[in-house]
Amino acid sequence: MVNHHNLSEAPGARSSHLRATPTMGGLAFFVALILNLFLFKHVDNDAIGLNLSAALTLIFIIGFKDDLSVSTPRARILMEIIAILIILFNINFHIESFEGFLGFYDAPQLILEILHIFIALTIINAFNLIDGIDGLASCIGISIFSILGLIFFRLNLMFYFLLCVSLISMLMAFLKYNFSHQKKIFMGDTGSLVIGFCIAFLFIRFLTLDSIHFETFAFKPENKLFILIAILAVPLFDLVRVIGIRLMQKKSPFIADKNHIHHVLLSLGWPHYKIAIVLGGLNYALAILIIYLSTWLNSWYMLTVLILIFTVLLGFFYKLKTTIPT
Repeated sequence: MVNHHNLSEAPGARSSHLRATPTMGGLAFFVALILNLFLFKHVDNDAIGLNLSAALTLIFIIGFKDDLSVSTPRARILMEIIAILIILFNINFHIESFEGFLGFYDAPQLILEILHIFIALTIINAFNLIDGIDGLASCIGISIFSILGLIFFRLNLMFYFLLCVSLISMLMAFLKYNFSHQKKIFMGDTGSLVIGFCIAFLFIRFLTLDSIHFETFAFKPENKLFILIAILAVPLFDLVRVIGIRLMQKKSPFIADKNHIHHVLLSLGWPHYKIAIVLGGLNYALAILIIYLSTWLNSWYMLTVLILIFTVLLGFFYKLKTTIPT
């Protein structure tokens, strides 16, 4: 059916593959998620399942459209904002304070809602951009959902824990076909947008948890946002780095290129599986380090640590890129 309807990605200037490959992995993700949301409704204490199903359907539509024929960035972002707003209609997905983040506490509700939308958009598109080689998005996704799953399990929020477990299972099953030479399949924009939206959804729920939940953990409530940055460290670093390079080159930040960190490692001759495992492991390591530091440092010190880590990584990948033969 995929071949009959021409639902394959042909190799292009930025592609690291030599033949057309089916891109409908995201369809399986979407169907599995909708079925799981139905099965998990008995533990959905926030009554968010219906909102999430509707939001995921919108994300699936724009992703499917992208896999068939590329959508404009404006159309994609508009659909993503609508999907995020559907989630924010739920009363449990709101906060009333910054809880001491960088010295800020109270803020107008509108500012907080805009912040949620901005964070979610950043997460969705950072994950979408990291999906450039076999296994990378899956390995990064597994690292993210495993950490979030442990947090939600510790807080006894079983709906979100089971959602994380389901997503990990889907990504692990998908890896078999993504790494295969004979039965290779891509998740496509459909898959990366659906998975990215699930990450954004879980991140917003984490941010909107009442401070009393954090008595279970050692880290400070004011560091909640830094903990989320840590969990998504590699995709966020890659997003900021690539946008910075494009702007310095006076190019649009939305124009695709080969400046991603996985492109740098590919140019050094690394195989796909090695890049996926190394960057997935790096994401784990950074998350563990930053979460550990968040138990000791206030938000200003944490900001300094993140800037330092970003600068070190920036220098490291710049040095790697200079070693690539021209």
